[in-house]
Amino acid sequence: MCRTVITKFLRGLATDIHHGEYTQGRLRELLRHTAQPVAVVTAKVPSATSHHPYHGATLSSFTSIAMHPYPLISFALRVPSRMADILNNTQPQDSSHMVINLLSAGQEDMAIKFSRADLHPDPFSSTSYSLTRESHPIIEGALGSLSCQLVAKPTPLHDLEYLGGEKGHCEAHVSSPGDALVSELYIARVLRVETLDTRDADEEDLRTLPLIYHRRGYTSCHPRSLHKSK
Repeated sequence: MCRTVITKFLRGLATDIHHGEYTQGRLRELLRHTAQPVAVVTAKVPSATSHHPYHGATLSSFTSIAMHPYPLISFALRVPSRMADILNNTQPQDSSHMVINLLSAGQEDMAIKFSRADLHPDPFSSTSYSLTRESHPIIEGALGSLSCQLVAKPTPLHDLEYLGGEKGHCEAHVSSPGDALVSELYIARVLRVETLDTRDADEEDLRTLPLIYHRRGYTSCHPRSLHKSK
């Protein structure tokens, strides 16, 4: 009897995994046709943990999730990763934990540089930047930069039971981050908009347009293209 129950459970789990992989593939295909903003999260590194004073990482997901009563943003990071380790060791009493730099249209090289730590172990050595009052880097030339404070510990996205899913109905339940490529979700409050220099800028200037990721490549948009298509 016990063996029969286990066999049915394993068959059901295999079916859930198959359906989950199919859904993931279809979702990736859909999202390739949608435009995603490109952002780099930057933060100072605790002096005891690294020879490099700052670290940054290009985000594969970033969005604004609320304006009232507090402006909130969210993003995800792969774990394990150096940036995740830095943010997970921040202190609640710190006034700011990091900066989100929304890249401008001419900063494709910046997005690549901060996404390939294997090829660019010290990206700040060739990056122009300034510092916030908390000493977090602000990438020069970005469309805008946000000083942010984490509002809670990160949420593990590999465990649907943790997120409130019913037991036995989770697709590809992963018991620990070491079992697969997984991510954690971070939610942060925007404390200050550090840079925003687009009010009087020319719309032809790449500095005033966002860098976006679309169909597996970096591109941008042009305000006039909407009128031309009508």
